[in-house]
Amino acid sequence: MTDTSQYLIKEEPFYQVQSDEVELYTAAYQARLPVMVKGPTGCGKSRFIEHMAWKLGRPLITVACNEDMTASDLVGRYLLDANGTRWLDGPLTIAARIGAICYLDEIVEARQDTTVVIHPLTDHRRVLPLDKKGELLTAHPDFQLVISYNPGYQSLMKDLKQSTKQRFTAFEFDYPSADIESTILQKESGIQADLADKLIKVATTARNLKGHGLDEGISTRLLTYAASLMNQGIEAKAACKMALVRPITDDADIRDTLDHAINTIFA
Repeated sequence: MTDTSQYLIKEEPFYQVQSDEVELYTAAYQARLPVMVKGPTGCGKSRFIEHMAWKLGRPLITVACNEDMTASDLVGRYLLDANGTRWLDGPLTIAARIGAICYLDEIVEARQDTTVVIHPLTDHRRVLPLDKKGELLTAHPDFQLVISYNPGYQSLMKDLKQSTKQRFTAFEFDYPSADIESTILQKESGIQADLADKLIKVATTARNLKGHGLDEGISTRLLTYAASLMNQGIEAKAACKMALVRPITDDADIRDTLDHAINTIFA
C-alpha cells in the first residue's frame, strides 16, 4: 500500500493570487476535470499547482517531462531482482491509484507517442491501461491530471496535438502586473519595495524585446534570484547581470542593451 503522506505538501507554498484562478481551479478539481496550464517560463505555473494541491489537501506527484521520457517511465515497468520479476508503478499510475493530482510539467517536451497514454484518463472513462501487466486501472475518484507547457516554444515538432489539447480545461498564465510582481518579490526574497520596482523595470525592458532578439523575457523566478543575490551583499548591477541577463541571451547586442538599461535604472 502506497504511503500517500509522502506526496502531501506540508507547508503552504506562497502564491500571489492574480485573478479568479483559485476559484476556477477549485471548481475544475471538484468536477475532476483535467487542467492545462499555459504560460511563459518562470511565471508561477508550478507554484500555482503546488499551492492548489496544498489548499485542497491532495497529494501531488510532479513529473518533469523530457524528450527521452517513454510511456513506461510514466506508467511503470517490470524489473528484475533476486526473486525474479516484479512490477514497479510509474508516477502516473501511482497518482491514479492513490487519488493524487498528477502534474506533468512541460508536457510538450515529451514524445507524442508518450502523451497518448494519458488520453483514457482525460475523458469519461478515467482509466489507465497497463498493457504490459494486463491490467485496466480505474482511476481513484480523487485523481486529477494537470499538464503545463510554454506556448512560446511551439513548433511543428513540439506542440500538443488538438486531440490532446481538447481533453483539457485551460488556464492562460502570464507575467504578473507590476504591483503584484513587486509584492511577490518582496515576499519571496525580503527585498525592499523600491529595489523590487527597479528589478521589474529591468524585466519590462527585456520582455519588450521578446520576438525582437529574445525568445523569452526575464521571468519572475529570475527576478527572485537577482533579489536573493542582492540580499547576499552583491551590488545591484552585478546581481542583475548575473541573474537576469546572462542566463537568457548570448547575443552581444541584446546583452549590451540590457546591461545599459540596468546601468541606467540602478544609476
